[in-house]
Amino acid sequence: MPIYAFSCPDCGGFDLHRRAAIAAAPAQCPSCGLAGRRVFTPPGLAHLAKPLRGALDLEEKSAHAPTVVSEKRGRRMPHAHGPTPPWVLSH
Repeated sequence: MPIYAFSCPDCGGFDLHRRAAIAAAPAQCPSCGLAGRRVFTPPGLAHLAKPLRGALDLEEKSAHAPTVVSEKRGRRMPHAHGPTPPWVLSH
């Protein structure tokens, strides 16, 4: 079951395991018993693979402070020179 975050007006935040069908319903605070409202939080991305996490961090950084490069990097683009593709009919 997923974990959802809730906020109690007196005690603060608490987490609950609930079914998705009742995720939006108010939850009773485990400390004081008052009704707590659901707090929307970002998904947990801490368990991503290291290369993917690095790519996402780089993408986020480039949105605010892009890096200036002086040379092209990466793989070369395929050229149109060479054998005729199989879908081209020749006469």
